[in-house]
Amino acid sequence: MSSVIASTRFSVLDRSRTREGHDGPEALRDTVRLAQDLEALGYHRFWVSEHHGVPGVAGSAPTVLAAAVAAATRTIRVGTGGVMLPNHQSLVVAEQFGVLASLFPGRIDMGLGRSVGFTDGVRKALGRDKHDAEDFEGRIGELLGWFLGTSGTGVRARPAEGLSVPPYVLAIGEGAGIAARAGLPLVIGDIRGREKMLRGIEEYRAGFRPSSWLAEPYVVISGSVAVAGDEAAARRLLVPEAWSMAYSRTHGTFPPLAPAERVESLAMTGKERGFYESGLRGHVYGTEEQVAGELERVIKESGAQEVLVTTSTYDRAGLLDSYRRLARLAGLTA
Repeated sequence: MSSVIASTRFSVLDRSRTREGHDGPEALRDTVRLAQDLEALGYHRFWVSEHHGVPGVAGSAPTVLAAAVAAATRTIRVGTGGVMLPNHQSLVVAEQFGVLASLFPGRIDMGLGRSVGFTDGVRKALGRDKHDAEDFEGRIGELLGWFLGTSGTGVRARPAEGLSVPPYVLAIGEGAGIAARAGLPLVIGDIRGREKMLRGIEEYRAGFRPSSWLAEPYVVISGSVAVAGDEAAARRLLVPEAWSMAYSRTHGTFPPLAPAERVESLAMTGKERGFYESGLRGHVYGTEEQVAGELERVIKESGAQEVLVTTSTYDRAGLLDSYRRLARLAGLTA
C-alpha cells in the first residue's frame, strides 16, 4: 500500500440521491444505512447535503438527517457537506449544531457552503435572493461569533455558545480565499477540474491565517471515486449520475438516478450525448490498482490531508462494494 494513501483520511459525502422506482423516504433510509456500513469499514467522517425542491435529491434538511445518522452510528464523525449558509439565519444554524454537538459530543462537523436555491422559484420560497451568497464571508464570521460569544446583539446562542464544533468551508473558486482568511479547513472540489482545484489550494495555503479553530492549513479534496473488479464495471457506476447531470443541463431539472443499463440504451440527442460524455470524464475510477495509482497522484499534487468521496449511483450494492474496495486499498480499519 502507498504510504501517501495510508497517511490520508478517507471520508464520504452522500447526497441522498433518489432513484427511479425508489422514493425520497427510501433514499434517506439508504443514507443512514450507508453511514452504518462505512463506519464498519473505517471511514473517518460521513456528511450529508442540502438541496431544496430537487426531484433527484431527498436531503433537504441536513442537520435533521445528520442527527439520524449520528444516532444510528457510534464512532464515525458526522456532519454536513454542507449547510448552505445564505439560506438560513446564523443564530438558527448555531443552535442546530449546538444541539447536535450536545447530543453527540466530539463527533459533529459543521460544513458550510455558499449556494442559494437552484431556481428563482426555490429562492423565492426560501425568502432569499441570488445575491445573498455574496456576503458568505460575513455570514461565516457571524455564525462563528455565536459559538465564541462575541455577537453584538446581546442574544446568547444556546446551547452553542462555548462549544467547539469544527467548521469547514466548502469552496469552488473564491471560497478558498474565504477559508484562508477565516483560518478554517478547506473542502474543495472537484477532482475532475484538477488545475482549478490546485490553484484554489495554492491560494488557500498562501493566504492562510491561523485562528482559534485551526493552527495550520487543512485541505480536503472531493470528487467521485468508483472501484470495481474491472474498469468497465467501475465506469458503469458513474453512468447514472452523468446522465442525470446531462439531463439537467438540457431539460432544466435534475432527475432521479436511472439504472446504468437503461441509460446506455438511450437514444440521446447530440447535445445530451456531449454533456453525458463530458460527465464521465475526469473521475477517479477503475480497479483497486488503477484507483490507488490515480489517488496517489492527486494526493501528492494537492498535498491534501483528506479525500471526501462523493460518488452517487443507482446500484446501491455496487456502491457499497466500491467503498469496500476503496477501504481495502486505503488500509482503513474500523
